[in-house]
Amino acid sequence: MPHITVQMYPGRSEELKKKLAEALLETASKTLEREKEHFSVSIEDVSQDEWKQTVYDKIISDKNTIIKPGYKM
Repeated sequence: MPHITVQMYPGRSEELKKKLAEALLETASKTLEREKEHFSVSIEDVSQDEWKQTVYDKIISDKNTIIKPGYKM
């Protein structure tokens, strides 16, 4: 059961978050050849002040991150 987590700065509307979640679900379902009911998606707002410690240092810098951002902290 794949779970997709998106962490981003706050400020996007719930409508936009829902559109993103649906697009990720659609892509993951097609790519992994699994029905949509096998997936879950969450979106977490992380403040800019907490980004480095919460996301960059713990997740992005991890060896399991397949696509790294074009910025460094």
